[in-house]
This record gives sequence, C-alpha cells and structure tokens, in this order.
Amino acid sequence: MKTRIIVAAVLLPIFFAILFIFPPYVLTIMISIICAIAAYELLSATKIRKVSVIVYTIFAAVLIPFAIFLNSLIGGTTMMLIALLLSIFFLLLCLLVIEAVLAFSRTDNAKQTPPLPKGAKKKKSKSDDSYNKFKFRQIPIALAAGILIPYLLSSLISLREMPHGYLFVLLPVVIAIMTDSGAFFSGVALGKTKPFPKISPNKTTEGFIGGIVIGTAGMLIYGLILSAVTSHTIFFPALALYGVLGSIMTILGDLAFSLIKRKCGIKDYGRLFPGHGGALDRFDSMTFAAPTMYFLTLLIPAIII
Repeated sequence: MKTRIIVAAVLLPIFFAILFIFPPYVLTIMISIICAIAAYELLSATKIRKVSVIVYTIFAAVLIPFAIFLNSLIGGTTMMLIALLLSIFFLLLCLLVIEAVLAFSRTDNAKQTPPLPKGAKKKKSKSDDSYNKFKFRQIPIALAAGILIPYLLSSLISLREMPHGYLFVLLPVVIAIMTDSGAFFSGVALGKTKPFPKISPNKTTEGFIGGIVIGTAGMLIYGLILSAVTSHTIFFPALALYGVLGSIMTILGDLAFSLIKRKCGIKDYGRLFPGHGGALDRFDSMTFAAPTMYFLTLLIPAIII
C-alpha cells in the first residue's frame, strides 16, 4: 500500500500537468506510449507472442492517437477522421490476414514432405513453430489491442482539442478517480454483497453504489469550482447526468478488464507502475469513461463556453 501511495503521489501531478498545462501534442505522445504498452499487455495476457503480430499491433496502437490529433490539428471533418481510422484498421487487418495465410501455407508445405523412415524422430521445423504460434483468434484480439482500446483512450485527445479543452479533458479524470475512490472506501466500510465474485471478488454492490454517489458528487464539485474560478456557465443537471453515466461506465470498464484477467488467469497486466500493475490496470476504467465524457459533451453540453 505504501508503494502504491508513493507512486500515485509522484505520477498524478505529472499526469495532471500533461492534461492541463502542456500543449496537446505532449498528451498525444503520452497516450500513444500508453496505448503501445497496453496493446503489448493485452497480447501478452492472451498468450500471443508472435513477434510480427505484436509489432503490427503496437504500430497501429501508436498511429491511432496521432491520427486523431492530426485530424483536429488541421481542422479535419468527421469524415476525414473516419477515413484515417478505417485506413489504419484496414492496414492492420491486411497485415494479420497476410500473416495467417503465410503461416498456414508453410504448414501445408511441411505436410507434403516425404514420410520418415520407421523409428526416426521428426525434427521440429520453422513451419510447425509458425503454425503453433498463429491462431485465428489472434486477429480479433490484435484488432482490439491495436485499434479499439487506442481509439477509446484517444477520446482524451479529442476532449483536449476542444475550445478550452483543458477544462473538458479533466472530466473523465475526475469521474474515474472519484468513482474508484468512492467504490473502494464504500466497499471497505459497508460492503457485504459480492455480485461478481468470480470476476472481481473484492467488489461489492455497496461499493458500486458508493462509487456512483461519490463520482456524481465529485462531478458536481468540479462544476462548482469551474463556476467560481471561470466565467463559463455550468449546467448542473447535465453535469449530474455526466456523473451518473460516467460512474457507471467507469465501473463497467473496470469489470470488463477484470473479466479478461480472470479468463487469462493473471493478477495484473504488467508491472509498469509499482503497486498499481500495468497500463491496462491503471487505465481500464478510463478506457470507458473518456469516450462517455466526450460524447456527453457533444450531445448534452454542461460547460457552456
């Protein structure tokens, strides 16, 4: 616990500075690095170790945040962004399909070799190794690691690129931190009912409720702070809706990545942050919270600039 607190005390100010103070391109670089690490962690958790697949996936994961940043930088339209994202998706898909075709072609060629003399032992060939390493399930996993997760996390870049984006980019951060903290302390103090013991044995219904209440309260407090220190109009009913929906999606994100860990039989995705785990362990809830906040700010503005 001590290590966990020290690491958080060191990294949180840096994270807030990148979000709130530094230019958006610094945030883009940070998100690209996080996405690359997260992609590797997911492939590793699902026991995908084929080097070429890992390289393709990490390459796509790095490109996605830069594509979103580039679109906002040049004032691109939604159609241009969709075209950029589809291009990266299609490129990764083509590379994976080519890899699958080559792997299975080598396997077919290996099967056509003459039969061995009686009593002789078969030597393991590169084609057999390729066959063992590449499975068709790697394609959707690689697409999720290289495209889906980076796209969701890159909502932070989209929020930062809005007018006065330094205010909007803090929305998913506030909701994620407050919800996680509220769920933890409520669960410790009041938790009895465990609705998903096989997925997350320490999570309780009381903790979930506490997380939603504290997350919503944190969002309203953030609105009060903005109302006091800025000239912007704050629409508090919309902000309360942000809190409720954002907290629910934060919890859902945590459960989704916990489910993957349980299915893969691992405790943490990595050891990037001592006491906290890997990039996916720290940004699992943000993966769902960030796009939720982005779409809400577009559909139901709560901070009127």
